[in-house]
Amino acid sequence: MGIDEYGGGQKSQDVLVVTTNDVPGYRVDRVIGEVFGLTVRSRHIGSQIGAGLKSLVGGELKGLTKTLVETRNQAMERLIEQARARGANAVLMFRFDVTEAADVGTEVCAYGTAVVISPHA
Repeated sequence: MGIDEYGGGQKSQDVLVVTTNDVPGYRVDRVIGEVFGLTVRSRHIGSQIGAGLKSLVGGELKGLTKTLVETRNQAMERLIEQARARGANAVLMFRFDVTEAADVGTEVCAYGTAVVISPHA
């Protein structure tokens, strides 16, 4: 598995997403409010069987890792789309929340505070 397969992160250039409360060198001009991106993924029966067998001997469950990375990236892309649609150019205090969804899949919610920022003069 290469870094692109299990890594994640921001692809958008027009909406900055950070986990911090502020961005050094920038000021918050306007707080728009909470934005989120949500997705629920079901488990593939093949990957479940493979994961079950792999758990007997230990080690990383690469198929599940790849699925979770793809799911997180999709949730983040949806968060960025919502922020952009509401006029934001940044999302502060970005977080993920991951939960089981009725024992059939994984729910991933990306959330943060949409803001408009500008460089300090």
